[in-house]
Amino acid sequence: MSHPALDHAAASEVFNRDEPRVNWHDETLWWVRQKRDRASVQLPEWEDLREAASRIKFHVLSHMDELLESFERKAQENGVTVHWAADAAEHNAIILSILRKHSVDKMVKSKSMLTEECHLNDFLSANGVEVIDTDLGERIVQLRKEPPSHIVLPAIHLKKSDVGETFHEHLGTEKGATDPQYLTEAARQHLREKFLTRRVALTGVNFAIAETGGFVVCTNEGNADMGAHLADVHIACMGFEKIIPKAEHLGVYLRLLARSATGQPITTYSSHFHKPRPGQEMHIVIVDNGRSTQLGREDFRNSLKCIRCGACMNTCPVYRRSGGHSYHNAVAGPIGSILAPNLDMRKNADLPFASTLCGSCSNVCPVKIDIHDQLYKWRQVLAKEGYVGGMKKASLSVAAKVLASPTLFRLSFNTARTALRIAPWAGNNPLNPWSKHRELPEAPKESFRQWWEKNRANP
Repeated sequence: MSHPALDHAAASEVFNRDEPRVNWHDETLWWVRQKRDRASVQLPEWEDLREAASRIKFHVLSHMDELLESFERKAQENGVTVHWAADAAEHNAIILSILRKHSVDKMVKSKSMLTEECHLNDFLSANGVEVIDTDLGERIVQLRKEPPSHIVLPAIHLKKSDVGETFHEHLGTEKGATDPQYLTEAARQHLREKFLTRRVALTGVNFAIAETGGFVVCTNEGNADMGAHLADVHIACMGFEKIIPKAEHLGVYLRLLARSATGQPITTYSSHFHKPRPGQEMHIVIVDNGRSTQLGREDFRNSLKCIRCGACMNTCPVYRRSGGHSYHNAVAGPIGSILAPNLDMRKNADLPFASTLCGSCSNVCPVKIDIHDQLYKWRQVLAKEGYVGGMKKASLSVAAKVLASPTLFRLSFNTARTALRIAPWAGNNPLNPWSKHRELPEAPKESFRQWWEKNRANP
């Protein structure tokens, strides 16, 4: 379940009430991370690919205006209608205007995290349009009236039994069914009728090529192709950072994307779209929605290099044990925690603190985004702007004084160590947030400093 009214810590506590499920979630995502590791070491040039991908994206960030104008010009020459949206409201209004132009009130949609970011489904539903998500994971969470919990694996928080119950309720499958093949076939039959009867299909965009005006959509199920090829109108929505300069650069990203996301050599379908077929309309909606602000933030602009592989989520110890919904944002995990405050500092001030700063996210990022450094920098920005709670501000002020004074440091830690030895319950109790899910170890008899002075300082 989603908990939009809760901050990350409180929502994580809700998720952690079911410890077996948390353990399963943790292990499943780590298994995906291990698949990524095995896939990456099979390429001797893996680090060279990461470096190339990062440098190409750096060039993109420095020449964004030229590349977007080139893409628009080429796409228009190809017969594609190009729209520009400053924010989510404009994006949603453009989609609705296209649907109304064609008197359409039913639409199929493949995976698009941008439309999740813009809350398109809710907007269209409120305006009388039925939207069917055709990605299997997205359709499952849509039937359950939940947002996706992961950008690549939208239903990773659910077990086969959960899917079986959902399909029994909405698709009429046998009660208690958990066989993946049976459930997948039920979804296929359910969605086939939608594909055949919907006149408009919406897709996301993984990569848009400035040189050609074409774009690429990567899926493992072929649902984007099915929707786009059967529909009279194809709408593609993209954040402006999805642009790359040339077609020859595409191979770098396609070799990195699936390996980083799921450990596959390449996505099953890497579909290229350049122009509408005869009699078809094709629209591209290019969206800002805070991206230009992030582009102007020197410390955070590298976050726009993201290719939405989800590797940082799969490796993050906090995400794995708190669940995607605890991030109350379209993009969860480490990358979401540096993107979300850019959109709304007050609403998302908790997210940069949902990290151990261990750096594993940066280590696996295929485009070498300095994610953990940006998390640390966001904390400083949020504190400076006054978005840190009073308790945290007071405790950090005390910590700063203690850490700045060797005398206070020794005194406070000697006192704490003695207190924990005499009364261990002083640390391990329900009033200490740290000990809710951990146990403080037994306090040592002496500090490292004391041990050093006794054993090493005067050898």
